Amino acid sequence: QVQLVESGGGSVQAGGSLRLSCAASERSDRTYVMAWFRQNPGTERELVALTTRSGSPTYYADAEKGRFTISRDNAKNTVYLEMNSLKPEDTAVYYCAAGIGVSNRARDYAYWGQGTQVTVSS
Repeated sequence: QVQLVESGGGSVQAGGSLRLSCAASERSDRTYVMAWFRQNPGTERELVALTTRSGSPTYYADAEKGRFTISRDNAKNTVYLEMNSLKPEDTAVYYCAAGIGVSNRARDYAYWGQGTQVTVSS
């Protein structure tokens, strides 16, 4: 069973920055793709960004392009999400996910972190 441990959430004012981290318990085919999703109550979990172990492809949702950066340290089995120019609409629980194939659908990811709250105030 792959364990994903997230950290780095918190509260910030609009325009601020946060960096999320997600450490995976193993490096294997099961963590070939690592992604960040976010979710608010009553809504579906939506993809924010993903990357593969090779670094390609990397995908960002349109709303995050230019503001968020996903990166990966394979030696540490860790993926990061650098979030800049945060907006109140970025407020959500952010989840780290791992899987074997590139997908923007939450159901295609077998392993999930516990989630970390990001709150952006105006």
